[in-house]
Amino acid sequence: MAIAEAGSLLALKRRARKINRVLAEKYPYAHAELDFRNPFELVVATVLSAQTTDVLVNQVTKILFARYPDARAMAEADPVELETILQPTGFFRAKARNVLALSNRLVDEYDGEVPGRLEDLVTLPGVGRKTANVVLGNAFGVPGITVDTHFGRLARRFGWTASDDPVKIEFDVAELFEPKDWTMLSHRVVFHGRRVCHARKPACGACPVASLCPSYGDGETDPVKAAKLLKYELAPGNEALLEQLLAETHRAAEIRMESQRRPGDRA
Repeated sequence: MAIAEAGSLLALKRRARKINRVLAEKYPYAHAELDFRNPFELVVATVLSAQTTDVLVNQVTKILFARYPDARAMAEADPVELETILQPTGFFRAKARNVLALSNRLVDEYDGEVPGRLEDLVTLPGVGRKTANVVLGNAFGVPGITVDTHFGRLARRFGWTASDDPVKIEFDVAELFEPKDWTMLSHRVVFHGRRVCHARKPACGACPVASLCPSYGDGETDPVKAAKLLKYELAPGNEALLEQLLAETHRAAEIRMESQRRPGDRA
């Protein structure tokens, strides 16, 4: 590697890690926004999250797991009944097929348990690297970078990658951070993408990493106007929710679930 290239990479690492530190201060309550109690629930929920929202998936999986609590029960599910439960998530026929095939594979090859290795997870129906990294990082404590649409968008805006390919993005970003930071980095970047750095109109004027972002100015730079673009607990009117999340970071998932049940809350 040329000296100039090495210096450039070092500068990129320093800026990237500073962005991560700022996001850690901004979102100390960042967490997986899919509700789950075990690896099976998480892998199924992540498969169902394609082309829909986590809020909707959480509503559906509450019903789904009450009816089919584990891989063995799910493998024996009636396909029509399963499709009916999954219908709100969209593409429900394909998702029902994947969930059935996934559950049967777990029963047949892994004694009903979700494997804890990436090379095994990616062979399961409906499971790609993104889903595998979600499961590894959040259910098994194995570091992983989860490249969803939000993460990919922000990785490009931050200058961490120039690629649109999720696998290439994962590898590019992995070079900038220590493995121990990968899972929480993923949560923080996704949180920021959903709340501040939106796809069509990022709230640049209300962004805590604006001074570190090479894409500053792509969105609204006026602080007052930008503040109106913020979402979820950062949105105007949700100050009480934000205060609660900051005060009780250990209960963030529980607080989020409670807020989603409150009429009028934007969650």
